[in-house]
Amino acid sequence: MADDDLQTFRERWQQELGQNKTRREHDGGAGDEAGKCPHGSPASPGRTTSGQGPLPGRPPEYVSIAQGLLDGRTSPLLGRMQVERTRRKRQLDSAAKTQPRSDQQAPLHKVNRKGTLLDQLIQDLNEINDIPFFDVELPYELALQIFQYLSRTDLGHCAQVSRTWKVLAEDEVLWYRLCLREGYLTGASVSDSPCWKGTLRDCRKMEDTLRYNWKNRVGAISHLQYELGKVLCDVSSCDGLVIAGYTSGDVRLWDTLNWDAAATYLQPSHVSMGTALRPHISHVRLNETVAVAAYEDGMVDVWSTEAGQQPIHHYQHLQRVQALALGAEGAAVATASGTQVRVDGPVDKGYWSKLCQVELQKPVEFLQLVPETEGVLTVASACETVHLLRPEQAPSVLHCVYGHPVTCLDVSCSQAALGVKSRGWAMNDGNKIQVYSLHTGQAVLSMGNSAGDFTCVNLRDSPSNLLVSGNKDRRVRVFDLRTGSQVTSLYAHHLGVSAVQADDWKIVSGGEEGLVCVWEMRMGAKLWEIHNRHPVRHIRFRTSTLITANVPDEKSPRGACITDDDLTAHRRHRGVIYLYDFSVDTSASENVLPICRSDYVESTGYNYNIGLAVPYDVLAGAKPAL
Repeated sequence: MADDDLQTFRERWQQELGQNKTRREHDGGAGDEAGKCPHGSPASPGRTTSGQGPLPGRPPEYVSIAQGLLDGRTSPLLGRMQVERTRRKRQLDSAAKTQPRSDQQAPLHKVNRKGTLLDQLIQDLNEINDIPFFDVELPYELALQIFQYLSRTDLGHCAQVSRTWKVLAEDEVLWYRLCLREGYLTGASVSDSPCWKGTLRDCRKMEDTLRYNWKNRVGAISHLQYELGKVLCDVSSCDGLVIAGYTSGDVRLWDTLNWDAAATYLQPSHVSMGTALRPHISHVRLNETVAVAAYEDGMVDVWSTEAGQQPIHHYQHLQRVQALALGAEGAAVATASGTQVRVDGPVDKGYWSKLCQVELQKPVEFLQLVPETEGVLTVASACETVHLLRPEQAPSVLHCVYGHPVTCLDVSCSQAALGVKSRGWAMNDGNKIQVYSLHTGQAVLSMGNSAGDFTCVNLRDSPSNLLVSGNKDRRVRVFDLRTGSQVTSLYAHHLGVSAVQADDWKIVSGGEEGLVCVWEMRMGAKLWEIHNRHPVRHIRFRTSTLITANVPDEKSPRGACITDDDLTAHRRHRGVIYLYDFSVDTSASENVLPICRSDYVESTGYNYNIGLAVPYDVLAGAKPAL
């Protein structure tokens, strides 16, 4: 609406409002009779105060509210209107007595052309009808629907307006929805907490504490080890569970949530078969349901994480298992031995059966499982070809470029990301990361242009619309899946990057030289690092924990007699698993080392328990030893 039209509309509207006000004062008399019809009954929504007949149809509710505001028939406001009119009349009378005759002209209303139409209408209502606009009463449910679109900051501001708004702004349903919207306590119901506002405050405070601890490496470090296992072969983790396989053929399972110093022993099938010499572990995988281990002789054992230590299923390959895959959900297991790919899973009544077995043309190097509504989807990479395998269906080709081998592979529920090594005429374009849609089988994006091979890619555990990768050129790269552009590039390690994971604000990477680095994604700054002798083969972090594994490449190192009973001399050859817990309250007394808690009351002549942190804090209250 143009400025002239707006001014014309306002003038005509003010004239009509003034005429209606004069007519009401002349016909109705007192203010308490203004809302009644000539017969003394309350005015119905279909009638107007000017004496016109009822409208042909019942008007909408908002029209009735507007008519009530214009005609002064809103019953809860009659008393306040009368008080306001009396107060303004007294002000005008006192001003008329003090001001001279020339100054008693009516003040001209200044048109605010920069204001919105809504602001001007509210101002006109307050000036002409003496009715504050925000005194309109709404049903509680309708006001709650309006308030649900506000943020926690806006709700805090609204709570300071009035008591009524404070009750609305502190409704439990609003703060429960805010908790779910920000990703806290997603599985809770509205009745699980007596005060969701305080729950959200505690969650945000805990998040800030965890971020501070992550940035400053504040927390507890635990060493997961099994000395009799000899050399570490492979490690996997999922939701607080950690599984490790060793050259002795042993498999150990740790539950870091319900901490127990002794790891659970998963008995392999070779023990029940009475085999004297047990082969090395080649691969281990773990999810919430099952744990799987593959051996050098082609044996595959499956355990339940809840049932016990005995295997619930096992089968045999004729050759060494080169790849092992386990989905994020479900109990299906996929293994690759040479050119053969086999998928096993549970069927009715808990029995296991072979779901799929396919022979490919080339040996399989990478294997991934994707749960589907009608079974499982297996993604297998054999040299330069990537196959899609479904039960009772012929294999289909997802990607194939002759002479360009696939160097890494990862999948999510709907996409597959693979690193492709460029050769020949395509070397000028550099090595790429190809992203495919698993639903359509079509290429979605082609990202990157690096001289080195992509050694690892993480799509499943990355934030939404982001992909993080590691390269032999010692760089960690983050890509945006919406545009295909590179978000950040970090010169991370002295050798190639072997493992990487990221969330919305940090990146954790591991290198072939044994270095684990934690980065701040937005600034690209290194927060801290920790070094070990062996390459980093596993990195997995959650909100408050980080699990890293340094796995040796040499399973039988020269100069070390692994058959000895005493392995303490060969600790440098074993590999190591570290658990970092950043949720530990380091200010608690039980987390302070004994060397920092000495009160100097020991009567011994020589004592290592010397308080190095604050040595004079306890001296004043210390009692002499008897």
